[in-house]
Amino acid sequence: MSEEIKIDHEGDTVSRIHLANREILLLGTAHVSLDSVEEVTNAIREELPDRICVEIDAGRYQSPSKNEKWQQMDLTKVFRQKKGFLLLANLVLTSFQRKVGMNTGIKPGEEMKMAIEVAEELSIPYSFSDRPVQMTLQRAWGMSTPWNKMKLLASLLGSVFTTENVNAEEVESLKEKGALEDMMEELSTFLPSVKQVLIDERDQYLATNIYEAPGNKIIAVVGAGHMPGIIRWIEDLHSGRKESDLKEISSLPVRGLGSKMLPWIIPALILAIVVTGFITSGIDVGLRMLLVWVLANGTLAALGAILALAHPLTILGSFLAAPITSMNPTIGVGMVSGIMEYFFRKPRVSDMESLQDDVTSLRGWYRNRISRILLVFFFSSLGSSIGTFYALPRISMLLGG
Repeated sequence: MSEEIKIDHEGDTVSRIHLANREILLLGTAHVSLDSVEEVTNAIREELPDRICVEIDAGRYQSPSKNEKWQQMDLTKVFRQKKGFLLLANLVLTSFQRKVGMNTGIKPGEEMKMAIEVAEELSIPYSFSDRPVQMTLQRAWGMSTPWNKMKLLASLLGSVFTTENVNAEEVESLKEKGALEDMMEELSTFLPSVKQVLIDERDQYLATNIYEAPGNKIIAVVGAGHMPGIIRWIEDLHSGRKESDLKEISSLPVRGLGSKMLPWIIPALILAIVVTGFITSGIDVGLRMLLVWVLANGTLAALGAILALAHPLTILGSFLAAPITSMNPTIGVGMVSGIMEYFFRKPRVSDMESLQDDVTSLRGWYRNRISRILLVFFFSSLGSSIGTFYALPRISMLLGG
């Protein structure tokens, strides 16, 4: 390590980094922790830094009210732009944080907002140091395989639908190094691409912005899980081992030829098997293959719509659309079922106003028409995907017979 850098760890959640004539104080927080709010407030008042860096992007802090945001949303446009999964993931993450916040009495990100309020009170400049959340979610989604996307949403929905409550003591334990390391290891094993985008890339983004922030004394308020990565990046930036270039992680990942062709491979394979069945085994075998394909896709997609308590016509539409959309990667059954459900049960003003509260409970997800449309979209998509992988080996066996 360079002689010009010295790091003092003042507990699990406070690290003081000395860089020649500069000092960076990292404050690790839990985003729904009352203690974190108090620790941040006290540290700023005692240290009186030249600048405060917060782990939040300007868009999230300066966005209009949640109700206004939902009232301006066009769900049909969301589905047509293939952003249904992205919207669902965003809503589920918000839901989970709100649910934990309800149990602890602290709104998510309250310590970040308090840091800004104290900075304004004391006339201390501050910086929004995090990457825009939409870019983070889009990169995480774009770098995940279809199966990992399903795993991600299934785990997120599971966290929302669970009846287990998280108390204040459990929230505070999340700031301990041992607990954080276990969580990071589990995430990297379960969904490595998501861990790379949500944790590793943001470590780099936050560290670079904190390191380059003007001022001789900086306080950086960040999630405790980011502290080890931020410290490593600041060490590398200061020593010259890494460059402060954020262009690559500030844009959508470029899809290679292989990833562009992948969504077409399975439909092409299925089509080839069915056509071969008609040619080599006769019309009867070919028709049986088509029947297996239609029933597997259509039935499981319709079952997904039923699980989401969709409108009867949406359920029928899911059954009819799934076998066709599964052969065309440019359109999914979730898009069809989501748009159908939207037109049969259009969201009311009350749904828009209560969405943020409704999604904190399983009953609320089904009661609110906006969230239920997203459930219809997700479960019908999941059913069709399972149907595809169920049907493929079975039509292959028919060909062999």
